[in-house]
Amino acid sequence: MGKDLPAVKTPNHVAIIMDGNGRWAKERGLPRLEGHRRGGEAIRRAMETCREFGIRYLTVFAFSVENWKRPKDEIDGLMKLLVRSINHELPDLIRRKVRLRTIGCIDDLPSKTLASLRKAIDATAGFDEWNLIMALNYGSRSEVARAARQYAEAAIRGDEDTASCDWTRFSRYLDTADIPDPDLLIRTSGETRLSNFLLLQCAYAEMFFSPVFWPDFSREHFVEAIESFRSRERRYGLTGEQVRGQPSIMQF
Repeated sequence: MGKDLPAVKTPNHVAIIMDGNGRWAKERGLPRLEGHRRGGEAIRRAMETCREFGIRYLTVFAFSVENWKRPKDEIDGLMKLLVRSINHELPDLIRRKVRLRTIGCIDDLPSKTLASLRKAIDATAGFDEWNLIMALNYGSRSEVARAARQYAEAAIRGDEDTASCDWTRFSRYLDTADIPDPDLLIRTSGETRLSNFLLLQCAYAEMFFSPVFWPDFSREHFVEAIESFRSRERRYGLTGEQVRGQPSIMQF
């Protein structure tokens, strides 16, 4: 566990909207792709911090369904960079026993990108203590629409009873079916919106917005987010007194 924080109330799952790669590069007169490359280094730092503090799940928003609207040369460069990054990081993922997983429609990715992903996913499938989940060609609304179709098809087959539909049953059809919901959502670069990322899964997540561009997001910035998380009271609809086991002072 980390030396700077006591071993209490640490998130089990952190999700990150990695924003600001392009602006980081522009401020330095560099190509946007260099910002994305440096962003990949920040993912490695984040994983190291997760291991240090016992955070078992890290989900990063790597490529959204809306990102296909970007210039073709940037998309092509991103996909090539993703292939190089996966191939380069795979030996270290195996050494550290980190399981690589994905959410989103990865079958729509270029064939070389998909092949590298599947190789890494298969090579790390036996690990379960540490998990790196990459959201690729992902959008929460499209995920929910897919899940609704799959649930409806299951109901038609007789595998689901719609009268008994609840969150537990429906969530089994989401991309994150076997992944715990995020406890903490971080977004970098000063933006304060969710951008169609894990909208249902983050229903009770604590949120932390950092002004720092993602390539500059350091261990110290991550620790700041964890400290903020630890200072909050998660009530899930209860009163603060109920959470703390104190008598309520409300009078009716």
